Amino acid sequence: MNIRNFCIIAHIDHGKSTLSDRLLEVTGTVSKREMKEQMLDQMDIERERGITIKLQPARMDYVLDGTQYVLNLIDTPGHVDFTYEVSRSLAAVEGAILLVDATQGIQAQTLANLYLALEQNLTIIPVINKIDLPSARPEEVTQELVHLLGCKESDVQRVSAKTGEGVKELLEIIVSVVPPASTREKLNEGTRALIFDSLYDEYRGVVAYIRVIEGSIKKGDLVLLKQTNTKTEALDVGYFRPRFVSAPALEEGEIGYIVTGLKEVKECGVGDTITLTKTSQVPALPGYRAAVPMVFAGLFCREGDQFPYLRDGVEKLKLNDAAFSYEPEHSPALGYGFRCGFLGLLHLEIIQERLKREYNLDLIVTTPSVAYTVILQNGKKEIIHNPLELPDPSQLDRIQEPWTKVDIISPEQYLGNIMSLVSEKKGMYKNTEYLTGTATGSDRRVILHFELPLASILVDFYDTLKSVSSGYASLNYEVIDYRDADVVRLDVIVAEERVDSLATIVYRDQAFYVGKKIVNALKESLPREQFEIKLQAAVGSKVVAAERISALRKDVTAGLYGGDVSRKQKLLAKQKKGKKRLKASGKVEIPTDTFLKLLRR
Repeated sequence: MNIRNFCIIAHIDHGKSTLSDRLLEVTGTVSKREMKEQMLDQMDIERERGITIKLQPARMDYVLDGTQYVLNLIDTPGHVDFTYEVSRSLAAVEGAILLVDATQGIQAQTLANLYLALEQNLTIIPVINKIDLPSARPEEVTQELVHLLGCKESDVQRVSAKTGEGVKELLEIIVSVVPPASTREKLNEGTRALIFDSLYDEYRGVVAYIRVIEGSIKKGDLVLLKQTNTKTEALDVGYFRPRFVSAPALEEGEIGYIVTGLKEVKECGVGDTITLTKTSQVPALPGYRAAVPMVFAGLFCREGDQFPYLRDGVEKLKLNDAAFSYEPEHSPALGYGFRCGFLGLLHLEIIQERLKREYNLDLIVTTPSVAYTVILQNGKKEIIHNPLELPDPSQLDRIQEPWTKVDIISPEQYLGNIMSLVSEKKGMYKNTEYLTGTATGSDRRVILHFELPLASILVDFYDTLKSVSSGYASLNYEVIDYRDADVVRLDVIVAEERVDSLATIVYRDQAFYVGKKIVNALKESLPREQFEIKLQAAVGSKVVAAERISALRKDVTAGLYGGDVSRKQKLLAKQKKGKKRLKASGKVEIPTDTFLKLLRR
């Protein structure tokens, strides 16, 4: 079969989407009139930020030496938070273009994506991009790739995705190097196709993106989804150019879509096997390892009556983003919402933005936190995502937090700054490797390996890393295990009442600094009352930080115009007694704006 399936993998901003544009242009898949930059980035948010968030397939026809070939390309994201999109794309193809920027060289996510591709036994085509730039270092970057892959210098292709230089030669290499789709192992027992992505269409229901492993699926066939045992009809089948184009059938080795007509988004999961009902006994494909969310935050509507729309929105986003997870949550201050799991902070930001744009929701997002494992005295293990779930200290044996393996690639001159930053964040140094190139002295680039608690890299680690390395360092991380942590629950007490929504889990040695920050922020933003308000941050029964908001003083003697001084004293004594009574029974309503200031990331 003359089908070649491949994807493009790279670090963020190394030119994957631009190279996809040139491939579509050179093969004539998209006419010059329809062509625009970032053709495969379908969402407005992708175009505005200049990053790819969703994998996007496209089918191209290509003629070489009189033979017609079908090239199925999948453009993938480059950011660490969307690694799950990359791993799903790799399972649907036989080859991968490893794209490296000629000005920046190999970076952290280049390595991470390469290892993912090698795990799938894909054929790797090393390509250097942006060779037209004045600051390009193709010779050095070639040496880095040769050292990394163990290939010959002649195997490394050089292109400029912007000008189109070298793109035709790259297409010839893809045809000759990437194995045909027919080489994949088959059972020859019936039809099997892998669902590697899906989306919800308001009019057509669930649309599944599939790679046909064996057999064929025609329009009108009765199909079965193995995991959920759901039967439905293939209302339409076709492929991507990159728009949906209907076809009579999808044959073995092809990548395309099936319109299932399903209205329940739970019935069509990513990684499921789709087969014909008449060959329902065929074994399911291995599918995907479930993505494990690492960052948790609460999503609440600013207006309570929007909750049904939020529920609808998260259900449909879950279908389009398999790494996103959610469960219902209720907060006394913010009402009904969802406790959501994400792969990282950018993932959280993108989900929030998509809910806002696609479903017109005005959201409140609580402080992101990580999942902790709690081991009780009786040996039972529990995973908690919320400080309020933390059991009583008397039942607690120990708490464990997630640790990550962090790879940082940086010029050698910033080594000291990076070491200081990591030790500040409670990290452990493992070892250093040198990326061999022709550079010498301080220009040499190193790969630093560390182990760090996930909570330490959650908030501002990446920004600080860019600051201390003048923007040159790149970062990749993956969670390795859970380790014992000395953490405590920090409660916030306002006017003698605990505010559950403001409780957080912090390191014991940082409880004072975090507590002080919270009570100071409350002091600045809470409105004054007729009585004095006590603000406290406490660990268990021990108060670690405290502030007071003084009472509003009404001038009760303003109406007096003379007479004995005892009249004035009598009124002041009465006011004092009233304030004492208020202080004992007064309640403080915390305004939503104050919550937002404290829960803001």
